[in-house]
Amino acid sequence: MRKILLATTALAFAASASAPAFAEFNDRNIRVSNGINADHPVGNGIEAMQKCLDDKSGGKLKLTAFWGGALGGDLQATQALRSGVQEAVVTSSSPLVGIVPALGVFDLPFLFANAQEAYTVLDGEFGDMMNEKLEAVGLVNLAYWENGFRNLSNSVRPVTKWEDMEGMKVRVMQNNVFLDTFQNLGANATPMAFGEVFSALETNTIDAQENPYVTIDTSKFYEVQKYVTETNHAYTPFLFLFSKAIFDTYTPDEQAALSECAKVGRDVERSVIGDLNKKSLEKIEAEGIKFNQLSPEEQVRIREKSMVVYDKHKAEIGADVVDSVLAELKKIRN
Repeated sequence: MRKILLATTALAFAASASAPAFAEFNDRNIRVSNGINADHPVGNGIEAMQKCLDDKSGGKLKLTAFWGGALGGDLQATQALRSGVQEAVVTSSSPLVGIVPALGVFDLPFLFANAQEAYTVLDGEFGDMMNEKLEAVGLVNLAYWENGFRNLSNSVRPVTKWEDMEGMKVRVMQNNVFLDTFQNLGANATPMAFGEVFSALETNTIDAQENPYVTIDTSKFYEVQKYVTETNHAYTPFLFLFSKAIFDTYTPDEQAALSECAKVGRDVERSVIGDLNKKSLEKIEAEGIKFNQLSPEEQVRIREKSMVVYDKHKAEIGADVVDSVLAELKKIRN
């Protein structure tokens, strides 16, 4: 009898010890809002994140993605997170500057020279500091995904130095930092709705525009432009934001899984978007666009020329934020 009791106790203990690691997981349907479409690399990231969550939670944590702004625009969705009525959103940083002015740091010109610089800064202490600012307004940033670099196309001349932009009519977003950036470089910065850009380029109402390679490709701007320069003048991250009010109700295991799996999705999304940009650049070159990159020396010159824009917007972004990111970049480059 004693042997049977001991055996039973041992089996019970073993069962307890080997109980699924997802015992601390609840069945949850997590709604994720996106302004972009499902065929964007964010879709690949969501897919990878879900697979990771399946492995960790035994299928209990489910992401339901709503594409193309089906739950409202990025700003509207973000406010829904802050109110605790929606779980998550993948959003660019730019629309949220009114909520967290510090996010304006990512609009500053020529901040990052390349993607690896951006990853090092975003995934390190500076990213953590920004995450604290987001948390203070009710948002948990699980990871920095990628929207990417913006580059310049035009129909006038190759741009090999900032002086080549002198007098060029460049379409920019309705964003004061972007306006100041191109005006400072001697261009005639022209705010315009995106839907009007192709016809404006075609009729020479404007000479140039700036967007990621994928946008230049899919919008067929190569049909009405002659040159593309890899200026890398602006790098915009996507943020995978979660409602703090909802996140705080989750178990530690659920919180850890979401944080870890958002980073798995991040790495996949960054890889896919990098490959896509390369393919888009190859395609627009094949269509006859003449491509060039700014030399390392010119990158330094144009960044120094743009410091006046940093000074102008430093107070509204936050001196601590601007000084911190520049200090971090100085360490990386040295």
